[in-house]
Amino acid sequence: MNSIDCARKRILDIIAGSHVPEDPRHAENTLYLVLKLSTGVDPALQIAALAHDIDRAVPEWVRREDYQNYDAFKEAHARRGARLLRGILEECGVENAIVKEACRLVKLHEVGGDPRSDLLRDADSISFFQVNMPLYYQREGWEETMRRCVWGYRRLSVRGKKIVETMPCDNERMADLLKAAIRQVCLK
Repeated sequence: MNSIDCARKRILDIIAGSHVPEDPRHAENTLYLVLKLSTGVDPALQIAALAHDIDRAVPEWVRREDYQNYDAFKEAHARRGARLLRGILEECGVENAIVKEACRLVKLHEVGGDPRSDLLRDADSISFFQVNMPLYYQREGWEETMRRCVWGYRRLSVRGKKIVETMPCDNERMADLLKAAIRQVCLK
């Protein structure tokens, strides 16, 4: 097994143990979206797409209630995920340039800041609406899911917003929630 395959297997094995049941599917879907939204996606970006939420899959994950605001929580989550990923990649013998770039991307996956991290941020957000939202709603209810949807929609690029606005939604309650979140963002 080569170093990249080793890293992917380790990442997926760890994410399979996440306390958030949708995380394995979300990781795979985020990678799928990165590959769909761009061409020639290199191993560093592929690894970052799979591992961006690895923080939630290990004991002592970063908890929202430990932070004054949601953005501070998300920043801590991204920084910890990058540190965890570095250890995995180094143990698998992944070349240093890939380690550095994959970790940089995970650290920026919540906020973006350049074309590559913006792509990962968009894929992560779109995947939240496609994969995570129904289970998030079951756990958190309407108000918290609305807040999370508004936050996630705001951070999307114009291209990402168009994708979310036109994606099919089989669940009428989720479609209503998403429409309400989009309206809320557009009114401000």
